[in-house]
Amino acid sequence: MIRIAIDAMGGDFGPEPIIEGVIQALDEKKFLPILVGNREQILQHLPQYYLNQVEIVEATDVISMSDAATVALKRKESSIYKAVELVREKEADAVVSAGHSGATMTLATLRIGRLRHINKPALATIMPSLSPRSNTLLLDVGAVTDCSARNLYEFAIMGEVYTRKVFGLRVPSIGILANGEEDSKGNALTKEAFKLLKTLPGFKGNVEGNDIFNGSVDVVVCDGYTGNIALKTSEGVASTILELMKTEIKKSIPAKIGALLMKKKVFTKLKKKIDYAEYGGAPLLGVNGCAIISHGKSNAKAIKNAIFQAIAYNDSGVNSAIEELLIKNNT
Repeated sequence: MIRIAIDAMGGDFGPEPIIEGVIQALDEKKFLPILVGNREQILQHLPQYYLNQVEIVEATDVISMSDAATVALKRKESSIYKAVELVREKEADAVVSAGHSGATMTLATLRIGRLRHINKPALATIMPSLSPRSNTLLLDVGAVTDCSARNLYEFAIMGEVYTRKVFGLRVPSIGILANGEEDSKGNALTKEAFKLLKTLPGFKGNVEGNDIFNGSVDVVVCDGYTGNIALKTSEGVASTILELMKTEIKKSIPAKIGALLMKKKVFTKLKKKIDYAEYGGAPLLGVNGCAIISHGKSNAKAIKNAIFQAIAYNDSGVNSAIEELLIKNNT
């Protein structure tokens, strides 16, 4: 049975939504959750019926969002440190955390370690897409702000394998984010990376920001600085559009009637497409294990789906496939 270490204290709203998400996941799938955090607080939110279905590991410290990521290595009694250590010691197969993302990435990279042939890990996120077959995987979105061309090549390999193994795509298409589709466009980094990515079967060349969403490619590769800005910008645009729609609908009775008629067929599907809770979290690709990093504002549904993502990650054999492809490509 797959064992998943869960940082029960991470997240903006404390242990309640995290434990509720674990309960929802247990009702649907078989796995062993290892809840890491303050035992007393965990038991306050865990119904007695589920006591024999979970393990609890006591942690007396919590790394807050305001703490620097670098302190994580020294805070050995923190919930995220202990959760990551469970994966390092092979006592858990994956770690899920909605806590300090920088701390989680630092600990996963340095304590669990990287895969062979991977110089730096990448945080990958699922972006909504017009493609009928899958959403778009964007990486890196914040793990590595200063990248080399070699890093981007490895990101492309990891993204290709993830979409093939987890999304079920036979030959995923890959693009590198630039300021134009022409081969001559881009900065020094993307131009150098372009030469390396040309050797990959699914590589389609340069793509622009709108291509993340229009379904033209399955994987979009960029450095973590650019990717994080793209991610936060898209989240802001989606939120603003929804709020503008709500405001305009309230102004007119016909609009209210139309919105009511479209609620199930249109708005429900739209919300599902852009809601981060539907995807659960972002996998940190390239570490010698599985680490899923969830949004700090994650609700129970997001935690449940993050757990399901961890299960899918382990079942699909992503890590071994990444290593095999890198070896095959003589890297």
